[in-house]
Amino acid sequence: MSDAAGKPGTGRFYVWMAAICVLIAFGGFAPTYWLQLIPGTFIGPALLHVHAILFSAWALLLLVQARHAQQGRMAAHRAFGLAGISLATALVFTGLAATILSLNVQVNAGYGDRARALAILPVTAITLFAGFFVAAIGNIRRPEWHKRLMLLATLSLLQAAMARVFFVLIAGGGPGRRPGLGPPPPLVFSIAPSLLLELLIVAGIAYDWRTRGRPHPAWLVGAAVTTTVVLLRVAIGGTAAWRAIANALAHLAG
Repeated sequence: MSDAAGKPGTGRFYVWMAAICVLIAFGGFAPTYWLQLIPGTFIGPALLHVHAILFSAWALLLLVQARHAQQGRMAAHRAFGLAGISLATALVFTGLAATILSLNVQVNAGYGDRARALAILPVTAITLFAGFFVAAIGNIRRPEWHKRLMLLATLSLLQAAMARVFFVLIAGGGPGRRPGLGPPPPLVFSIAPSLLLELLIVAGIAYDWRTRGRPHPAWLVGAAVTTTVVLLRVAIGGTAAWRAIANALAHLAG
């Protein structure tokens, strides 16, 4: 089976990458969300359910789209892509709304500047997602760029799922624990899960090197931008300027 560029087998690689993204998306939130739904131990407003559904739908859509492209069903790929634009837009708005909700819960619980600092994590992740997604849409007619940028956008979203694993290990999030309630972990702990996700970018670079003889520029740009954001937000999150932005976000909830 060939991909859009006619290189045998490369489509399967993107299907596997998308499948890994699905596993991370569902596995990362399993302890604090999915495994709590059936026994009814999850505590949280409806907004968090909506955000979880949209987040999960995005990961599944990526897998479906990768499969369509691999099998040459480009008409279906384009049709689902239109729905993907609406889904991505909804993800950005619900992601910001969930961030504001969590920020207010933590500030009201007395965690103040620590909560404001941690808010930079989801805000920058959503911003990365939006940036890579817009770039992917702008490169629809350049499939080699488009498919890599879509993966980079998804990896930006998955920072929340990977960070949640560390949250469970460090902060003790578990059944019955209301999201956003409890001492937020130090922002520096966001570095490890975010950089761990970049191993998938490394996998893309390695695969390109083996199949194309060189890595595609999209991977290199994506790795540089993502790493820069991951490292800079730790420095910026504790500044007075960011606290002012976080306060402005919190006030959007009224």
